[in-house]
Amino acid sequence: MQSSDTPTLYEWVGGIESLSRLTRRFYEHVHEDPVLQPVFAHMDSAHSEHVAAFPAEVPGGPASYSESHGGHPHMIQKHLDRHLTQEMRRRWVELLLATADELGMPDDPEFRSALVGYPEWGSRLAVINSQPGASADHHAPMPKWGWGEVKGPYRG
Repeated sequence: MQSSDTPTLYEWVGGIESLSRLTRRFYEHVHEDPVLQPVFAHMDSAHSEHVAAFPAEVPGGPASYSESHGGHPHMIQKHLDRHLTQEMRRRWVELLLATADELGMPDDPEFRSALVGYPEWGSRLAVINSQPGASADHHAPMPKWGWGEVKGPYRG
């Protein structure tokens, strides 16, 4: 159980300012990456700020993404029929973690465990949801991630 004086992951990372900086720099790298650039070639300039609201909400920040963009069902919808591969998924995670290092985000083991765990979990769902025949669950709850989440097996 988390004590009341333990910060959320959102607070620990530095809030929306830190996550916005991360997503902005990450997508700058994506535009230069030969594996990921084709996936995001048609991304508009506001994408990184829009996306920052998602990783802000998941670790305990405000519910901005759910309120303004439709929550997890909307994110699932964005991945349908994108035909993402394991190579793309691995590169996405690798680039995200390298960007966190570049920006000097917290590097304590507990935070980094969560920072590795959530993108691994979420990117694997993105690959599953991007394959032919996948459909959006319009009632999928917004994921919540904290200091040591253990999830049950995926039963998609």
